[in-house]
Amino acid sequence: MARDKEVRPAGIQPVRLARRVATAAVYAIVVLFAIWFSRIPTLGRFGPLVLGAVIGVFAAFSAAEFYAMERRESRLPNEMFGVAAAGLMPLAAALWGLPGLSSLVTLLIAASLVWHVVFIRVRTVDTAVTVFGALYTGFLLSYLVLIERTFTSGRVLALTVVLGVWANDSLAYLVGSMVGRHKMVPKISPRKSWEGFLAGGFGTIAVWVALPLLVPTVGITLPYAVVTGTVIGATVVIGDLFESRMKREAGVKDSGNALPGHGGFLDRLDSLILVCLIAYWLLWWGGVR
Repeated sequence: MARDKEVRPAGIQPVRLARRVATAAVYAIVVLFAIWFSRIPTLGRFGPLVLGAVIGVFAAFSAAEFYAMERRESRLPNEMFGVAAAGLMPLAAALWGLPGLSSLVTLLIAASLVWHVVFIRVRTVDTAVTVFGALYTGFLLSYLVLIERTFTSGRVLALTVVLGVWANDSLAYLVGSMVGRHKMVPKISPRKSWEGFLAGGFGTIAVWVALPLLVPTVGITLPYAVVTGTVIGATVVIGDLFESRMKREAGVKDSGNALPGHGGFLDRLDSLILVCLIAYWLLWWGGVR
C-alpha cells in the first residue's frame, strides 16, 4: 500500500461513542420490537403493520433529509409527493405485499408526471429527484417488511438482515477507529478503511452463517448463507458510500441532526437501505420460502 494512503487511526472518542451507543440502543429496541410483534397471532394479518408503520416513519424522515440535501444543489423536488409516498410504501407492503408496493410506486410516478406537465417551471431533474428520493428510501426499505411478510420464517430472516448490518457497522467502526490505517475511498468517506471493511464483512458473514446453524428449519444451506453474507457485506459498504457521496455533493457532514452521535435518519439507515432489496432477492433466488 502506498505510503500516502497510510494514516494514523482516528481512535475511539468516548463521548462520541457513548452518544452513538445510546442512540443505537433506542433505535435497535424500536426495530427489534417491531419485527417481533409483527408475528403475534392475535394481530393476524395486521401484524406486519407494526413493522410497516415503524419503517414508514423512518423512510419518511429519510426522504425529507434527502430532499433537503437536493435543495442545497438548487433542485426543486416535490417533497409532499416524495415524503408521503416514502412513508406509505412500507405500509402498502405490509398490507398487500409486493402488489401493494408496486401500486404505490405507480401512483407516485403518475402523480409526478402530472405535476411536471401542469407546472411549466418544473424541470425534468426536479421530477426525477422527486421519484428517486421516494424509491431510494421508501421502496428499498419496504423490502424489509416484505421479507418478514413473505417468507415462512420471515421474522427470523428480517432479524438476521438487520443484525448482519448492525454487526457490520459496529465492527467496521470499532476496528477502523482503532487500527484502520489504509483508507478505501478518502475522497468520498475519509474515515472508512480497508481494515474496517474486512472486519465489518466478517461480522455480516458470521451472522448469516449462524442462521442455519441455530435455526435449521429456516431453509437456507450453510454454503448459501456464506454467499449471502458475503454479498450483503459488500452491499452494506455500497449503501454507506452512496450516501456519503450524496453528502459530499451537497456539502454537508450529516444528512440531519435528529439522532445524536449518528446525524440524521439517512445516516443511520444508509447501510440498511440497499441491503433490504438485495437480501429479499438473494433469499428468493436461493429457494427460501
